[in-house]
Amino acid sequence: MLSFLKDHPFAVEAFFESSLVLTFAVPKEQLKDYIPECLQLDTFQDKWAFVAIAMVQTKDLRPKGFPKFMGNDFFLIGYRVFVRYTNRAGKSLRGLYILKSETDKIKMEFFGNIFTHYNYSTTDIKQIENQYSTEIFSEKSKFKIVFDKAEDQISLPEDSPFTDWKEARRFAGPLPFTFTFNAKKNEVLIIEGVRQNWNPTPIKIIDYHFDFLDRLQLKEPVLANAFIIKNVPYYWKKGKIEPWK
Repeated sequence: MLSFLKDHPFAVEAFFESSLVLTFAVPKEQLKDYIPECLQLDTFQDKWAFVAIAMVQTKDLRPKGFPKFMGNDFFLIGYRVFVRYTNRAGKSLRGLYILKSETDKIKMEFFGNIFTHYNYSTTDIKQIENQYSTEIFSEKSKFKIVFDKAEDQISLPEDSPFTDWKEARRFAGPLPFTFTFNAKKNEVLIIEGVRQNWNPTPIKIIDYHFDFLDRLQLKEPVLANAFIIKNVPYYWKKGKIEPWK
């Protein structure tokens, strides 16, 4: 009866203290079964499709317009596929399709699963920093990432399909839209994000492993790029629903 609450019934705002995003390239055939029929894969050279893993430290997350003291701070992890959707007006929208979301707080899991379709679960998040590197890892979710903090001249990952960082930035999430498909109602939910001060900085990944990526059973996903963004005001508009076909 209250399923409409999951459709982002109000705008939400937050401050991104940092957003670390790793994007993996795989042949497009490997990802086509992970997205609903209303979406198309957003590809590069008509060959590569992409899965992004975003790790975001949010501050003061709350309904838009509410005072900051009513907000909460969460660490959020999202596993997403780069996609396109053609809306009823015939416009092609670039965005993301959520496969799974994680957070470090039970409160975020509870409310996130009431007001979104993003499939939140709670996990442990630990961070270790020194002068040269940062490590983020989870024992429960079985992932780790280590990145270099000191190096200035960053090269693309060795096997990246991109030839330069300009190409790579086109696949540096989050993108303007996020999509959810309700197959029973044949409806598409469109969430638009609005951001400021969006300047992705390339980073060098020293080591990584993601159990969730393994469970997708993708064949040798290639690290295509990695960016970090800091100090970004961000908000999500109220969800918009439109019929598909």
